[in-house]
Amino acid sequence: MSSKIQKNGKPEPRRFIIGMSGATGAIYGIRMLQMLRTVPGVETHLVMSKAAERTVAYETNFTIDQVRALAHESYNILDIGAKPSSGSFPVEGMIVAPCAMKTLGAVANSLSLDLLSRSADVTLKERRKLVLMVREAPLHLGHLRLMVQAAEIGAIISPPVPAFYNFPKTLDDMVNHTVGRVLDLFGVDVDLVKRWEGMSAKNKKLASTK
Repeated sequence: MSSKIQKNGKPEPRRFIIGMSGATGAIYGIRMLQMLRTVPGVETHLVMSKAAERTVAYETNFTIDQVRALAHESYNILDIGAKPSSGSFPVEGMIVAPCAMKTLGAVANSLSLDLLSRSADVTLKERRKLVLMVREAPLHLGHLRLMVQAAEIGAIISPPVPAFYNFPKTLDDMVNHTVGRVLDLFGVDVDLVKRWEGMSAKNKKLASTK
């Protein structure tokens, strides 16, 4: 993506579709947009469900307009004719953060129920990277089968599971690390991930002082 040149001679931006569904964990999608906004040459396109809007309002202090303003472009979930609905719209990939089971089910069964699931299906058919931050617990067999089914057609299942080897001190530390690791899958380093340096007393002591 980044190596392509537009007609005006400028490098084509690295475009990412960020999907947000109604599962708990709206902060993951918001933090994803915040992080990508700081990366030069990156352009974000937000598709947020109505359920996600309710979750944002309930779980965070952000307004819907503030979240939409974090993206370079934002779309109505019912606008099935928007840019992300077509494979001819060049993007590097898509991240659904968080991904509800309803959205997972639509992706796993190739159902274009709205712009969110259509964008995900297009991402897969174009052989682009699709990462689903699936959020639910506990998981019953139906959930597990849907995750397998989605993985079989090309999706990457990346639940927002916190790491503790980096000795997080705040909830923000956990969110940043999780989001940063997802962006690693696209080769985007936002310099917020505390990298594993081996299991030693020295490294533990250094991490505890950061």
